[in-house]
Amino acid sequence: MTSAVECRGLVAGHGAVPVLRPLDLTVEHGTVLAVLGPNGAGKTTLLSTLAGLLPSLGGEVLLDGRPLPRGKPRAANQAGLVLVPDDRALFTTLTARENLTLARRAGAPALDEILDMFPALRDRMGVAAGALSGGEQQMLAVARGLVQKPRVLLIDEMSMGLAPVIVEDLLPVVRRIAETTGAVVVLVEQHVKLALEVADRAIVLVHGDVTLAGSASELAADTGRLEAAYLGGAAA
Repeated sequence: MTSAVECRGLVAGHGAVPVLRPLDLTVEHGTVLAVLGPNGAGKTTLLSTLAGLLPSLGGEVLLDGRPLPRGKPRAANQAGLVLVPDDRALFTTLTARENLTLARRAGAPALDEILDMFPALRDRMGVAAGALSGGEQQMLAVARGLVQKPRVLLIDEMSMGLAPVIVEDLLPVVRRIAETTGAVVVLVEQHVKLALEVADRAIVLVHGDVTLAGSASELAADTGRLEAAYLGGAAA
C-alpha cells in the first residue's frame, strides 16, 4: 500500500542554509506522528516545507505516491496538506463562524461534526476570534484545518501558550481526528508525555537530524533512551 506521506532524502532550511538534513520518512493513512525535539531542532522547518511554505533544498515529498512541487503552498494545500501554524493565523476581527465558513471546502465534514470535537466552541460561533480565550482560539484553528478536508493535517505546537489542563483536553482530539477522518496528523509538540499518549509513532529531531524513531508506546516506556535522543546520543 502506498504511504500517505513520504519524504525521500528531504533537505530543508532557510535560504541556502540547511536546517533539516536528509530525512527519509513514511507515514501511513490514519496515523498520528509526533515530531519531538528541543527548540531549534528543525521541527517547524519540517512542517513549513511539507506545507510548501519553504522550498526544499533537496530530496522530495510525496503525497499518496505523487511528488509535490517545491515551495508551492497553494499546490500543497489543494493536494490536501493543511497547516495549523503555531500562531494560529486566525482572522481576529471575524467571528469564529466566519473563520470556518471562509476556509470550508466542498465535501468537508458538516459544522456540527466539527463542533462535536470542540463542544466549547458551540456557543462561541458568533464571537470575534480575537475575543476568544487561548484555548478556544486553538480549537478554532484546528477546526479551520478540518473544514479544509485535509489528507494530512500539520499541527505546530498545539499547546503553545496554553495551561496544561487545557492541553490535556485538546491533545486527545488529535487521536480522534486520525481515527474518524483517516487523515495523517503530524504533530509538533513540546509536551512529550502527552504527545506520546495520542501518537502512533514518533521521531526526535536534534540539530536537523533524526536521533530516534519508533512507536510512541515504545518511546514512552523507555525514558532513558528518549532523554539520550534529546541529547543527540542515540542512533536514529
